[in-house]
Amino acid sequence: MKNAMTWWDHETDSIWSQPVGQAFRGPLLGTKLELLPFQLTTWSNWSEDHPETLVMINDVGRLSNSRQGFQPGFVLGLILEDQAKAYYYEDVEAVGVINDTLGETPIMVWAENNDIKAYIRQLGDQTLTFELQNGVLVDLETGSTWEVSRGLAVEGPLTGEGLQPIPSLSSFDWAFEDFYPQGEFYQPPADA
Repeated sequence: MKNAMTWWDHETDSIWSQPVGQAFRGPLLGTKLELLPFQLTTWSNWSEDHPETLVMINDVGRLSNSRQGFQPGFVLGLILEDQAKAYYYEDVEAVGVINDTLGETPIMVWAENNDIKAYIRQLGDQTLTFELQNGVLVDLETGSTWEVSRGLAVEGPLTGEGLQPIPSLSSFDWAFEDFYPQGEFYQPPADA
């Protein structure tokens, strides 16, 4: 198995690969877990948005491993069915929002202040194009403004509509390439 963290399933004695969520030894060999969307952020950003959050701390009594930013080579890997694509945090942060596709699916990736998120940018039959206007996320088709942390339209014709988050994982570029060799890396346009 490739170089990465593994989990041991005490109930079945199966061993699982953390990056792909698949059993590679034991009775559940080949079984793959469903990848879910998640929010990747720093503790300071999280606690600012969710001040009532409780956190489990290590035995030292502090958050010694809390991240304060993304390291070089960090990517957000997006996975939809058999499509995989990785985005370097610094590439997304440089422009704020990227309108792209993953296979045939229109997607949006946003990054700012050590937060990064990705959503499917289609509502029904309508594909939306996003841009930042004075620090506010707006879709160009309806002029609705969006709260990016929840993928929710908060003002305009689409108020109350929500975007579907994309199943994702965080890793370094070498690990993404190792576990998703068929995947690709987003390439910023030459004029960006």
